[in-house]
Amino acid sequence: MDKPIVAIMYDFDKTLCTKDMQDYGFIPGLSMPPAEFWKKANGFGRTQQMDSILAYMYTMIEEKKKQGLPITRESLYHNGEDIVLFEGVREFFDRVNLYGAAQGVQVEHYVISSGLREIIEGSGIADKFKEIFACEFLYDENGEALWPKTAVNYTNKTQFVYRINKGVLDVSNDTDLNRSMPDDSKRVPFSNMIYIGDGLSDVPCMKMMKAYGGTAIAVYQESNRSKVEELLLNDRVDFIFPADYREDSALNRTVHNLIKKIAISDELIKENTKQLKEIRHP
Repeated sequence: MDKPIVAIMYDFDKTLCTKDMQDYGFIPGLSMPPAEFWKKANGFGRTQQMDSILAYMYTMIEEKKKQGLPITRESLYHNGEDIVLFEGVREFFDRVNLYGAAQGVQVEHYVISSGLREIIEGSGIADKFKEIFACEFLYDENGEALWPKTAVNYTNKTQFVYRINKGVLDVSNDTDLNRSMPDDSKRVPFSNMIYIGDGLSDVPCMKMMKAYGGTAIAVYQESNRSKVEELLLNDRVDFIFPADYREDSALNRTVHNLIKKIAISDELIKENTKQLKEIRHP
């Protein structure tokens, strides 16, 4: 029998890395401070009544044009090499996988981010994820960015939770995503999901976890601790922790305990199903 699957889903900016991923390499390459870039992108979005994610992607292209340079997949990948991850992140995934295997479950990791897939791919941890759901550019034959291929905003993040739930990971496949499916045939039950994010942009996914039996965790740096505490006080998350992924951290211990809980719950469900089957078909 296949092992039960535990899906751990992560935001990226300020969840796995210390700030917005564009702030490390891309925006400094424009010779402007990050605050100026985001003010320009957000202001453009408001003026045009435009989705804020599409607005920042458009602003990236336009600011590069002013330098006479295109955005390329390769250049964004190299920007990812500058990313600073929180302590313990690089070792966290393999450690959790080993713990899950010892508990008899298969752990899968996913990114659901409004940042850029290309930068994440350059971060050195892309191979730890089964899938990366993030914004992405469409490129021409010269490898130059033309148009947004995928835009992941704060509310449509939830569609990717459904994709993981049903096992429909191809973002172009809406037919199977929207097809009715019995709960017991879904690849990853909501109760086997853990979502880790850092703030208000993650609330739609966190609310899904709270509503459907999964677990929502918010991580924080001291600068945003009070906002994350509000999420806990308002019952929008189950736990809050410092963004510390090291082996002796409270976050690491709690993720292990959640995996153990899921494994035990799965065994109890199997025993209940077995007994019912024996009674109905002696």
